[in-house]
Amino acid sequence: MILYKKIYLASRSSRRRELLKQIGVNFDLLIPDVNEAPLEKEAPTDYVLRISRIKAEAGWTLVAGRKLPRFPVLAADTVVVSGRQIIGKPSGRHEAMEMLRLLSASSHKVLTAVSVAHAGRLEQRLSVSKVRFKSLTEHEIRRYAATGEPLDKAGAYAIQGHAAAFIEKIEGSYSGVMGLPLYETAELLAQFGIEVL
Repeated sequence: MILYKKIYLASRSSRRRELLKQIGVNFDLLIPDVNEAPLEKEAPTDYVLRISRIKAEAGWTLVAGRKLPRFPVLAADTVVVSGRQIIGKPSGRHEAMEMLRLLSASSHKVLTAVSVAHAGRLEQRLSVSKVRFKSLTEHEIRRYAATGEPLDKAGAYAIQGHAAAFIEKIEGSYSGVMGLPLYETAELLAQFGIEVL
């Protein structure tokens, strides 16, 4: 199998960049423009797998269209799910506080789908983690929202940031909750001849 020394990361996420660096994967960024709106009655698992797939496919289209070196394209998508409700990124501080109130004193799931596209081939993995929040006071919610940290995060929190103090329990992948499950990512990259570490 061909061993690639680099991939393309189709993501704006600084957390995904940090996580890939953590496992020694060299990458260049590609930022495809995709419509991330959910389809009517689309299940959360179907949604996250579909968005991850179309990001990877759109990234591969950019590689081919720009005549770039043909390295594999990795994309991911993460959603927070409470019941069957997808909780996306808040539009502002007020919505972030509403989301945190919803997550307070309850468990929710974090779904992260990872996709790799290369030369007509696409492979995917799905990470499902369960996170339990403690009961948050209104003061804690307002203070956390004021930090600005929740504003570009699915579910209005960053597990690797201040919100770590809110989490009673996690079952699953810590890095998956951050946005890129490293075990599944390494497993997937290996199928395309990409070594980690």
